[in-house]
Amino acid sequence: MNGRIAGLVGGLLGVAASSAAVAGLVRARRGGEDPYAGEPLGELVPSRSSTVAADDGVALAVEEVDPERGGRPELTVVLVHGFALSRRSWHFQRKQLAKLTGPRVRQVLYDHRSHGRSARAIPGSARISQLARDLDAVIRAVAPDGPLVLVGHSLGGMTIMELARIHPELFAERVRGVALLATSAGDVGAHGLPRSALSPRNPVPKGVGRLADWQPGFVELVRTAGDGVTRRLTRRLSFGPGEVSPALVRFMTDMLAVTGVAELTEFLNTLGQHNRYAALAGLKHSSVLVLSGDADRLLPFEHAERIAAELPDAELVRAPGAGHMVLLEQPDLVNACLIGLLQRCADGRIEKEKA
Repeated sequence: MNGRIAGLVGGLLGVAASSAAVAGLVRARRGGEDPYAGEPLGELVPSRSSTVAADDGVALAVEEVDPERGGRPELTVVLVHGFALSRRSWHFQRKQLAKLTGPRVRQVLYDHRSHGRSARAIPGSARISQLARDLDAVIRAVAPDGPLVLVGHSLGGMTIMELARIHPELFAERVRGVALLATSAGDVGAHGLPRSALSPRNPVPKGVGRLADWQPGFVELVRTAGDGVTRRLTRRLSFGPGEVSPALVRFMTDMLAVTGVAELTEFLNTLGQHNRYAALAGLKHSSVLVLSGDADRLLPFEHAERIAAELPDAELVRAPGAGHMVLLEQPDLVNACLIGLLQRCADGRIEKEKA
């Protein structure tokens, strides 16, 4: 493989694939127990599926989920996934939010271009700025009116920030709430992942020592159950230091396998250039939740603190011991915080109607 592939997937945003050896290692730590062994991860059936055309014609795979118990939704929640993942990564959030009755919510989930079931990005379009326009296209197509809550994990959070920059009127008029999970507004190389790992010109590191610094999840090595050190580092950067369900590890592997390494490398430049602190001003009309794990080795908690410093009214939540995949690793905490945000947004609607 050439330097354009170096360091892309496992080192970038915590969705490093894992091998059967990693799953076996984690299973051994749990004494054979796996709390999610029977969980249908990523297999929940949507209420509706559709395809939305982006402004440049790229086909985006979209799903909608209605309230499980019926009734008119008070809010539409749009879930925007992270790099190298897919809409399936929201399994636990999607499952819990569908059961809500206070407030009832309709969920919209979709795959970024070059991810999941969406079409591959056309040349030159693998940029956060384009992802924000894709998000806007999805909202216009399947949620054209009514109050919104936008929830973004990692790259998804960056996408929401850019949308706030290019369409501040949407946030002023419709976006009641925003949740930013394990994400960053810029300076990605300042903490956690080295900036050099984001350069498509970065040469393949020589030797295990350099590989251990920033390339623990090199996809092809992991998929072929390569070096044992690489497997351990993949596990180390994907999750926090505690025990992790082997089923979750396999689930991540399945998601990652859908999107090719070549497609993912196209996003390196935009991630390395990401700086949207100024765009956070566009969230001033929304109730904001900022949540991150304090064991996230890729986008450490300092990134969440910096976002919260720019948004003094935001709720900042530290997930103790969680890694980058906090939405899978600590779903109960994430769900509780999201439900609290949704309730605040619904209460805000009621207060405005009474005023």
